[in-house]
Amino acid sequence: MAKFKRILLKLSGESLMGEKKYGIDEKRLGEYAQQIKEIHDMGVQIGIVIGGGNIFRGLTGAGKGFDRVKGDQMGMLATVINSLGLSSALVAAGVKARVLTAIRMEPIGEFYTKWKAIEAMENGEVVIMSAGTGNPFFTTDTGSSLRGIEIEADAMLKGTRVDGIYTADPEKDPTATKFDEITYDEVLARGLKVMDLTATCMCKENNLPIIVFDMDTVGNLKKVMSGENIGTMVHN
Repeated sequence: MAKFKRILLKLSGESLMGEKKYGIDEKRLGEYAQQIKEIHDMGVQIGIVIGGGNIFRGLTGAGKGFDRVKGDQMGMLATVINSLGLSSALVAAGVKARVLTAIRMEPIGEFYTKWKAIEAMENGEVVIMSAGTGNPFFTTDTGSSLRGIEIEADAMLKGTRVDGIYTADPEKDPTATKFDEITYDEVLARGLKVMDLTATCMCKENNLPIIVFDMDTVGNLKKVMSGENIGTMVHN
């Protein structure tokens, strides 16, 4: 039995680079599609939000002279490219997938509404919600919090390159220790960078738990959905 009936899976764009320095690593994309298929076969309803940092990040662009609004719009389009890639990999793996966009761009993707997303998930499709919130100045973390709350997900699963939340950056501080679980209040009090502040506060206010785990280790997504104690759970 799956631990949750409906989830919002947040994937990082950077992870899609795999072994490459830029863009999409087809091997990593295929691994993600297989992991998603495993939990889809368990009967889980899946909504996905994916970042665009492997192609373009608006905030980085703004630091290099791009207009912030145009930079963020470029970042939103990067998430659409990643979403199309993931949907293609899922279909190749035998899973029905649909791309919805927060900005109108038919025929690339259908325009997002909550009810369209829920109807598709209930019909067994994996729904990939792209283009962030459709607005500048909001990260894909905030976009995933918003979508997770809208689609009434039981939890947000944040797939990252690390295996949970630590007291400090484990790549920089060898003494950093991992939390098995932590409250939103403690995340905010400690200033831990789980997600940006807006995204964290939205999840806290709407009581949406987050599980942060290492998605790059094949099989971990199914372990989380089977209730194994990997990663870190954030809750009220």
